[in-house]
Amino acid sequence: MTEPLNPASAGTGPDTEHQELLQLLYAAPAGLVQIDDEGHILLASAAAAQMLLPLSAGRELADLFALLAPAMPDLALRARSGHPGELLIDGEPLALRVGPEGRQRPLVLSLTLRRLAAHRLAAVLSDITAQVERERRLRQSEAWLNAALTGIHDHAAVGLDAEGRIAHWSESAARMTGFARETVLGRPATIFHPGGATTPERLLDRLHEARADGWSMDEGWLLRADGQRYWGSTMIVPISGVGDGDTPAGFSLVLRDISDRRDAHEQRRRASETDHLTGLANRRVFFEAGRREIERFRRAPRPLALLVLDADHFKRINDQHGHAAGDEVLRQLAGVMLRSLRQVDVPARIGGEEFAVLLPSTGLEGARLVAERLRRAMAADTVTRADGTVIRYTVSIGLALMQAGIAGLEELLERADRALYAAKAAGRNRMVVDGE
Repeated sequence: MTEPLNPASAGTGPDTEHQELLQLLYAAPAGLVQIDDEGHILLASAAAAQMLLPLSAGRELADLFALLAPAMPDLALRARSGHPGELLIDGEPLALRVGPEGRQRPLVLSLTLRRLAAHRLAAVLSDITAQVERERRLRQSEAWLNAALTGIHDHAAVGLDAEGRIAHWSESAARMTGFARETVLGRPATIFHPGGATTPERLLDRLHEARADGWSMDEGWLLRADGQRYWGSTMIVPISGVGDGDTPAGFSLVLRDISDRRDAHEQRRRASETDHLTGLANRRVFFEAGRREIERFRRAPRPLALLVLDADHFKRINDQHGHAAGDEVLRQLAGVMLRSLRQVDVPARIGGEEFAVLLPSTGLEGARLVAERLRRAMAADTVTRADGTVIRYTVSIGLALMQAGIAGLEELLERADRALYAAKAAGRNRMVVDGE
């Protein structure tokens, strides 16, 4: 392994400009790292070494991809693309945890990656942990302020016990939701969500987040007693005072009707989180969601399935009908996914004609049903062009289940990809389960 850059020894000749450059790199406050296509660290500034050493757990600083894999499992794939001078990753935040088990602390690094030459890349790392924490506290303060200033008729407070069951009901809750006290007491707070919008496991995850961070905020469709849906926010905070050990005695759930803000929320979400062509989640959102689900699996194991879909013979569609027709096929394929999946599922476009779906709280049989439903719907679908041409398309699907022995999202994705290739090799327009 190449040692961290040292201005007194890194230069090998009398080239003064080279020595001055190394001096500048050494003094830079940002972490500067030069790597090859395999992630091997060739040079690292002192600031970079200081940031990366906690991630190495005492090992040598040899492989940048391996050090950052827990936060960005597809870094190696993304780094191998691009031409000299191209910016590959622009300031993406990487959420990591460092320290011994049980005493880990959060670390958030900002990563920028640029290709320098055919086999050399430069990475810039910045520690933005304090900045992210300040922004989190600001959002929390704003959430509390908004809740406090909102008119009494569009918010309600509900008391939950330590397991998320409704323990206290109020007149404001009855007025806003239409539920009567006797119909809700003792029931889980998932009663306020439409079917497919959440799961019992997701409720427990939010209670855990509230205990860890002091609050848990979410926005989405909520449900009134008469079946009417409305766009609302839900904030869960621990109630002061604790039960046994460090377990809160309960939680307060604040429901707010923010239907008037839905359009603005959707515009912000589409701009930052969705693929511009299909409207599905983009790669960044998919990997962030996948890492969160795997962290939850490790904390409290529960079923988790991953589907990887690929449009069959897509190059042939482009060659025969043009790229505009190919784009329309991808948009229509995405529409089938959105209509067929739950709100809690995460469908994403992760490549040209490759898609993935995270299925939280879904075991093998449930995932089989979802995959077959998608495959059949797409095989029956058609795209009709303006000139009357009808285009048919199919997909191949690989299915993988999260298990205790799987190292992380990257390995789960590799297993689903392996099943996808098997489906294609077997004739396409079919679904294959990893390991079967």
